Amino acid sequence: MLTQNKNIVVRPSFERGHADHGWLNSYHTFSFADYYDPAHMGFHTLRVINEDRIKGGSGFGAHPHNDMEIVSYVVSGGLEHKDSMGNKTVILPDEVQIMSAGTGVVHAEMNHFKDQETHFFQIWIMPEKKGIRPNYGQKSFKNEFARQNLTLVVSKDRRNGSIGINQDTDIYIGRLKLQDVVNFKIGQGRHIWVQMIKGSTEINKVDIKAGDGLSVSNEKELIILAKEDVEFILFDLN
Repeated sequence: MLTQNKNIVVRPSFERGHADHGWLNSYHTFSFADYYDPAHMGFHTLRVINEDRIKGGSGFGAHPHNDMEIVSYVVSGGLEHKDSMGNKTVILPDEVQIMSAGTGVVHAEMNHFKDQETHFFQIWIMPEKKGIRPNYGQKSFKNEFARQNLTLVVSKDRRNGSIGINQDTDIYIGRLKLQDVVNFKIGQGRHIWVQMIKGSTEINKVDIKAGDGLSVSNEKELIILAKEDVEFILFDLN
């Protein structure tokens, strides 16, 4: 859906692909699995944004990946992760995980809790280089989230304590209170995707709400105004 500003395009929540497997309720911003839409195959190096809700005690059994940067962000609950690199951990709210699949990784992801739902976002970024050695990173940003309303959590150069990624991509988590304003400068030739998690906000005078996505190209700045308490993921892409 086009806005009045041709540089900004909204991807409404209700237009996303949807799959309900009983144990898994999933919304796909871009084409994924049985959901195929040639008009929504990704955005620049951003290939997948899946918003998943997993019932207690359920999850994804062991399966392979290669040549993809896979980022997981848990909104609520806990995601138990095991992989062929020997990592065995639980991803909790305020934590971000990245797995550079490279030459190949097998992993499994389960809801860590038997009696509650886990709500998380799984994101795929196309790598800068293929065939790299697989790598893993995980970090809690709880302290950073408490101090600032926009936190860099993933970057190529690992600046400001962010987790490294095999791509020229910056990922931020935004948590704003009602009437908070963020001014985000956009570098020349960069492209922005904002994926809303909670609440509603106005970005460059365009309204978006939970579940919506918004792409921005050929703009110099984002002015983000929280219309209520909000949470979102911001991708700064090459």
